[in-house]
Amino acid sequence: MEKRELARTIYRVSHLTGTFKLRSGQVSNQYFDKYLFESDPDLLSAIADEMSLLIPAGTQVLAGLEMGGIPIATALSLKTGLPAVFVRKKAKEYGTCKFAEGVDVSNKKICIIEDVVTTGGQIILSAGDLRKIGAIVEDVMCVILRGKDSQANLQKENLNLIALFTMEELEAAVRSA
Repeated sequence: MEKRELARTIYRVSHLTGTFKLRSGQVSNQYFDKYLFESDPDLLSAIADEMSLLIPAGTQVLAGLEMGGIPIATALSLKTGLPAVFVRKKAKEYGTCKFAEGVDVSNKKICIIEDVVTTGGQIILSAGDLRKIGAIVEDVMCVILRGKDSQANLQKENLNLIALFTMEELEAAVRSA
């Protein structure tokens, strides 16, 4: 699928209007229900095709953040052959008691994978947790960059954000249809 058509399809499938409280606490009159594009195998595959071209050189592990980043990281792993790790918001309290499930990330260059980024708050927390266990975390990739301040917030933490689409790009693709 051509990138502009992918933008239109993501917007058409997952854009909702109404009143929505975001994770950041902000209230918005529009929302992208990421699970609508993440649960569609054809659309998820097309997203992974495009995102695979953006993975920073030297990346050794893809780190999908709970919960929306996990299907994207899995699809990217299948496309690229890079291993994935699944990052919980909080370590589980039983079994291995890990917050990062999957391959060992110690001394490996990690690229955090997220679906929609508004402020970058959870990314910053998870990057800190991954760094504490020895991961080298410099890069973050997302499908949709929603918040204008997130880029600056992440740069303060030495994190480079790569977005497949900004909100403006999605809206422009729909207007040009």
